[in-house]
Amino acid sequence: MSFVEKKIENYIATLTINRPDALNAMNDEVVSDLESAVQSCINDERVGVIIITGSGDKAFVAGADIKKMQSMGPEGALAFGKAGQQMTLTIENSPKPVIAAVNGFALGGGCEISMACHIRVASENATFGQPEVLLGILPGWGGTQRLPRLVGSGLANEIITTGRMVKADEAKAIGLVNHVVPQDALMDKCKDIANQILRNGPNAIAQSLDCIRKGVGKSTEEGLAVEVENFSKLFGTEEASEGLTAFVEKRSPKFRK
Repeated sequence: MSFVEKKIENYIATLTINRPDALNAMNDEVVSDLESAVQSCINDERVGVIIITGSGDKAFVAGADIKKMQSMGPEGALAFGKAGQQMTLTIENSPKPVIAAVNGFALGGGCEISMACHIRVASENATFGQPEVLLGILPGWGGTQRLPRLVGSGLANEIITTGRMVKADEAKAIGLVNHVVPQDALMDKCKDIANQILRNGPNAIAQSLDCIRKGVGKSTEEGLAVEVENFSKLFGTEEASEGLTAFVEKRSPKFRK
């Protein structure tokens, strides 16, 4: 039995973390199931956009399984941390856009999973946070690296060292999420964004994400070198030919079969 339910419809894959009795908290099995589900979507031609959400109406992912971590020593923590980091890297490196539909608590590992996604949409009752320091530990799945890149080091320093909660409206104001909507409109908003993406060239989308990802931490000149290389590679492809021809012919391009 998988802790992640997968549904594919009209090129949109919805992955639902299904452990509602534990507020979708992450243990080894859930980490493995989520990474496998994302990878399977990356490899599936029927999928163009991936949406990740949590089951129920209280939590996206409330964090890692505290009872499991309580018994860990340094070696166990290292393995668990590396597994979580690999899972978030699989999400972040996906050539297909991944949207986080944050439907409640996104704390600790849950916040880190959402930050690995390319786009974040939150319900009005969503709450974000990296409260690990309250437990005498620190974020281990990328929180110390991705949060500063999204909100700046000053706010990241405060959020991580105080362990305080960030409500949806503040998350939107500081750039941690793209949109905040009523909970009953969350999935519709995510699918609306997905459908806007699906109108565009799959290779162009993948190469754009690659440019953005590789540009982080680089100089403008280094980023521009990656950009122009990816830009040039698309010319001469069937996708670019279709897009450019469709524009000249004043019709909608047909990028997907």
